Amino acid sequence: MTPVPTLFRVIAIAALAWNLIGIAMFFLQTGMSAAQIAQLPPAQQAVYAAMPAWLSIFYAIAVFGGALGSLALLLRRRWALPLLAISLAAVLVQTIALYALTPAWQASGVGGLPMTLLIVGIAAFLLWYARLASKRGWLR
Repeated sequence: MTPVPTLFRVIAIAALAWNLIGIAMFFLQTGMSAAQIAQLPPAQQAVYAAMPAWLSIFYAIAVFGGALGSLALLLRRRWALPLLAISLAAVLVQTIALYALTPAWQASGVGGLPMTLLIVGIAAFLLWYARLASKRGWLR
């Protein structure tokens, strides 16, 4: 087995932590009651009202796939690759649908774009890094 650099483990741990935070955010968002949604600013209420229910499925696939893929990366398993690929695909579907089907642009404006790009960028980076790790023999 090829030894892995310390940076590999740091990235894998950070990736797992990031995705566990994503899972927590998933439960916070999908578990909001009507009363809690009513307390949001009107623009955010409009986003929730327009959001199709199936979008939560892609959100779940994105965060749970990312967490499992990150765990696989930490455990140095090749199955990190398909899980992180599925996670990235779900992130893309969720992001595109959110902005195409809801008034998310009006609610967040350009100010919400950096976080959106960060989420997509991290998912893409993790898939790229898992591929690199596989090529270098760090995954089994």
